[in-house]
Amino acid sequence: MEPQLEPLEIERYSRHLLLPEVGMAGQLKLKAASVLIVGAGGLGSPSALYLAAAGVGRIGLVDFDRVDRSNLHRQILFDHDDVGTLKVDRAHERIHSLNPHVDVRAYEGRIGDLLELFDDYDVVLDGTDTFATRYAINDAAVRYGKPVVHASISQFEGQISVFGAPEGPCYRCLFPSPPPPHLVPSCAEGGVLGVLPGLLGTMQAAEAIKWVLGLGEPLVGRLLLVDALAMRFRELRIPKDPACPVCGNDAAARPATPSPVPVCERTVPGISVDDLNTLMSEAGSVNLLDVRRSDEHERTNLGGRLIPLHELAGRLDELEALREATAPLVVYCQTGVRSGQAVELLRAAGFRQAVNLRGGMEAWSKHRPPVSR
Repeated sequence: MEPQLEPLEIERYSRHLLLPEVGMAGQLKLKAASVLIVGAGGLGSPSALYLAAAGVGRIGLVDFDRVDRSNLHRQILFDHDDVGTLKVDRAHERIHSLNPHVDVRAYEGRIGDLLELFDDYDVVLDGTDTFATRYAINDAAVRYGKPVVHASISQFEGQISVFGAPEGPCYRCLFPSPPPPHLVPSCAEGGVLGVLPGLLGTMQAAEAIKWVLGLGEPLVGRLLLVDALAMRFRELRIPKDPACPVCGNDAAARPATPSPVPVCERTVPGISVDDLNTLMSEAGSVNLLDVRRSDEHERTNLGGRLIPLHELAGRLDELEALREATAPLVVYCQTGVRSGQAVELLRAAGFRQAVNLRGGMEAWSKHRPPVSR
């Protein structure tokens, strides 16, 4: 049965209906459409709200995380009372409250375990913040023949494009392999201007709506770069790579390309915040190494020596006295990404007692109050 607009929907979408490019036919297309949003955070929040307001008939939300107080300056789906709740649960309630005519589906979990969902949706929005997840989304979208509206943000800059469209490039055509983790800090490590994900997330919603309606020129084969400080936009052309292992000319004949796993998710020896707390209560039972920047260390730290990750290889001699120590050398950063890479480097250099603080200072602050020494 073809979807129809109820009288209340006609009133709700009246400004859309006045647009000749949308009209009743376009609004019915939106009602029949489905969009899967991966990540209910800074990018997913405005995307979800605007897609629901526009009347997209079915919206899926994938996320595994809970609302943290540090999310509230940019993740506008949530408010103060939501801290500690599952993001997908609260997002479901908020979107349904905004537009009860939208069918909202909440999927708690990591997208790597839910990739088969792609087959049930028309468009995928990537609002994630790790390279491993972006590659997994890209590869699955190409396999299922779904376009991905990708966006990413860092500090004051962002980028957006549409990947996986017919005849267009995929994410691997632009980034065949991920950069080292310390070169691209996450929001938790490098910070982000609160309004920036609102800008990029709204643009993602616009691209999804354009795709559903077949309007305008989608960002296929084009990467739009946004500099919020200068309020300047630049565009780069992205050619489709005929040798791409995922979408290239003979990709179907090649074995599936595994999505890269960032260093923080590889099997490196680690320690939990609870175990570290126990060790720190015993004098001489642990050595600490902070591999963040000096300004991060000054704001809050767990003590120990500070050697930023990018300087570590050239300053290993400063740790020589710890090489044969029996106490573990616990390496920490903000989230466990940089410290995971540092542990790999240290162990390769013979520091066999080096371990990574899982989750870094963010995990510590949730279980123990941050300290400065």
